[in-house]
Amino acid sequence: MGLGRLIANRAVDLLFVLFGVSIIVFLMIRLIPGDAVAIMLGANTQVTPEALAALRERIGLDKPIVEQYLLWAGAALTGDLGRSIWTGAPVSEEIMARLGVTAELVIIPLTLAAALAVPAGCLMAYVRGGFADTVVRIATIVGITIPSFWLGIVMLYVMFQVAPGVQTVGWVPFTTDPIGNLQRLLLPTIALALPILASLSRIVRTAMLDALGQDYIRTARAKGVSERAVVFKHALRNALIPFVTTVGIMAGYLFGGAIVVEQVFALPGLGRLVVGAINERNYPLIQAAILLVTSAFVVVNFLVDLLYYAIDPRVKA
Repeated sequence: MGLGRLIANRAVDLLFVLFGVSIIVFLMIRLIPGDAVAIMLGANTQVTPEALAALRERIGLDKPIVEQYLLWAGAALTGDLGRSIWTGAPVSEEIMARLGVTAELVIIPLTLAAALAVPAGCLMAYVRGGFADTVVRIATIVGITIPSFWLGIVMLYVMFQVAPGVQTVGWVPFTTDPIGNLQRLLLPTIALALPILASLSRIVRTAMLDALGQDYIRTARAKGVSERAVVFKHALRNALIPFVTTVGIMAGYLFGGAIVVEQVFALPGLGRLVVGAINERNYPLIQAAILLVTSAFVVVNFLVDLLYYAIDPRVKA
């Protein structure tokens, strides 16, 4: 199968998945037990039948459900994800104002963990059974079992004891103060990257050990190819497919982990926005944020499928 046809097939699959995601997200409000509009307004003493009818009309809940979906989906395709119940501002603007923070919290730890996991996993496979392999394996087990939020709290406490004058919470845009931005992202990046690094390293090690047992590796060794070339040139390419798969999954995991870490480090990201929207019963904002995050996860997995072909052109499906 050529690359063009592969992209076309995956793009069609992507559209179907996004269509299904949009239906699930759309039904979130509609499937809430009771009157969703009354739940949104909560215990407000000014709730009246007129206020309920006005809000129901404003967010389109007074129309047939099929018409509601078509109107909502059509508007979403143009970038209109609705308006916040409490501020009246477009939710797309509120999300975009916070998206940069969460994007940094996802991209930087994931890139760091992926970059370090490959050599770490290869090292464990190269020295398998040795003391260094045992030490690194124990370290990866510890890293996997430590929750990111707990690690963040511990690091905050230690940093406060060691260097109380260093600013480690809050947020400064990179364009305003690059050093201050990276300084505040240091601890959250470590807290999010370490568990992922540990998991990816173990996956690379397992995949490398499997690849090193294949016939073509024995042939390369019989021809006198150096062990370093066998490990890092021949075996690594085949070991990267499960690694790439896990990286795509970890990208979605990071969106969830970032929500808690943002709370720990007082970062004004998408996670804190969603938590605030849940507390305020701001369902249009919750709906839009979930649609964005799930769509991003689907697109990431689409890109992972294309990476399969780049890593191993024998991939057909």
